[in-house]
Amino acid sequence: MSEPQVPNPSQLPDASQLPDPDRPGDRPEDLPEDAPGILGEDTNADAIERVSLSSRLRQTRTIVSILVPLAIIGFFVALNREALSKVPELIAGADPVLVLVAFIVFYLGFPLRGLRWALLLRGTGFRIEVKDSTEILYLSWLVNCLIPAKLGDVYRAYLLRINSDASLSRTFGTVFIERILDIFTIALLGIAAGYWSFRNGLPPEIQVVFGIAIVIVVLLAVALFTLRNFGRRILVALPFPQRIVEFYDRFEQGVFGALNRKQLPGLALLSIAIWMTEAMRLFFVVKAFGFADVELGISGAVFVALIGSLLTAVPLSPAGLGIVEAGIVGILTLVYGVPLPEATAIALLDRVISVFSVIVLGSILYAVSGKPRGKGIAHRVEAPSPAG
Repeated sequence: MSEPQVPNPSQLPDASQLPDPDRPGDRPEDLPEDAPGILGEDTNADAIERVSLSSRLRQTRTIVSILVPLAIIGFFVALNREALSKVPELIAGADPVLVLVAFIVFYLGFPLRGLRWALLLRGTGFRIEVKDSTEILYLSWLVNCLIPAKLGDVYRAYLLRINSDASLSRTFGTVFIERILDIFTIALLGIAAGYWSFRNGLPPEIQVVFGIAIVIVVLLAVALFTLRNFGRRILVALPFPQRIVEFYDRFEQGVFGALNRKQLPGLALLSIAIWMTEAMRLFFVVKAFGFADVELGISGAVFVALIGSLLTAVPLSPAGLGIVEAGIVGILTLVYGVPLPEATAIALLDRVISVFSVIVLGSILYAVSGKPRGKGIAHRVEAPSPAG
């Protein structure tokens, strides 16, 4: 099999410069024949810029983002060589059946994520099958596992754009509000799980974490309120070109059109179910080791897994490489009293499932999928576009 080639999200055209069917003059019938390909199967292959995976990995910033955390991990391992010498043996002794269960539970989260994104898109007036939304979303996870700065989110919107007539700016809005839903869910579930897990008394470290979570939730709520009520006024008052203002208008429609009030309870339940798959993955990983001196319980697994997921948002390395592992090991050892070798084995096996498997299976999917080559997917809803 030839080496999978991953489109370079950092070289994607500026979103406001791409043709948009919602903008006069950019409708398919208004575009010249040699316009950049965005029309599904009629996409101009030369317009879809792609670079090989090896070329992307040779870029300086990508190399640095991988080597620096690896060097830190190597230094940590060297300092704790004796204690960590039995980690490979611990991993090899994990129950394969429970590891498989953890793997399956984790992958159940992808169709749930695909369904949630499809519902968000439907609120903006675009319909997509769950199979297609899940496939595009999984390919974006592959990019996030290889490239820092969460460029997979940009790539997801780009994939939908080159495969359909979806509005790129509204699509960015749905990805944005999806991330907001995730952060709200992680914060609230993490606080609830933490209080239950430490119901006999909150350690000072956990009190700090809770304080940060509450501040984040409040700031996000204020940001959404400002975006909804004052965003356009602020943008118009600043010296931005009209094209940027138009892009913002459609982005705002994507953000708030996606949050249909009738859909909001379902979106909330889906978000909880999605993040519970993350937590149950860690729960079964811990169970697979069968450590006699380790008992997190479901509430502890929820708390640790959600903290780990939150750390992946740090855009310094692909999938939070080095940062997430250090966070999980730190919480397990300092807060739950798990010995360092056992905590390291848990963190590594959990990351093999949540990151390494995505790289392997995502590369295979990229090789066989038509989405990166703009083969086309779904159809727009035959209904008026939602009001801004």
